[in-house]
Amino acid sequence: MQEREVINILKKDLKFSDNSIKKLNEFKNLILEENKLHNLISKSTETSIWVRHILDSAQLVKFIDFKLNSLADLGTGAGFPGLVLEIFNENRDFHVKLYEKSPVKRKFLSKVIKTLGLNAKVYGDICEETIDSPILVCRAFKNLNRIIQVSREIAKKPHKLIILKGQNAQEELNKSLKIKKYPYKLENSITKKDSKIILMKIN
Repeated sequence: MQEREVINILKKDLKFSDNSIKKLNEFKNLILEENKLHNLISKSTETSIWVRHILDSAQLVKFIDFKLNSLADLGTGAGFPGLVLEIFNENRDFHVKLYEKSPVKRKFLSKVIKTLGLNAKVYGDICEETIDSPILVCRAFKNLNRIIQVSREIAKKPHKLIILKGQNAQEELNKSLKIKKYPYKLENSITKKDSKIILMKIN
């Protein structure tokens, strides 16, 4: 899938505005520039950044209520999916909290927020912070067991968990929910045939 194709999906199917697309392009350029110095994303995914990172993150807008006050992105890395969701967001009362333990990545995230004028804030390691958002998202963060543990023990309840996972999503769910069951739904990813999006409620 080429850049033009992805932008078409972002605008038509996911309702990203022209201004959001412009900011996504600036965000992409900032990542590729920084990636020359620090490994923010895998070098092998640089040429497919629009699909592998931007569209993969952007598809979550379908499952988020932007009328709420905030969203927490656990282990955001280079800002995926958190900053993509904030770029889409048009509610100024809604903000994104980015949790990232790497000081190098935190510095980069702060630079992006300032450059693009985003309503987001950078925090450190989740274990040393308070997570009080009604929505928690994560992508390539930790295994599902650990995510649920963090969600149960550290985050304020109730909240919604939205997790981007690969083809073993159902298998991970079966293992993770053996002791305590939580209601969940599995949605298909639009970027990879076998990948899934887990939607879970933690009360």
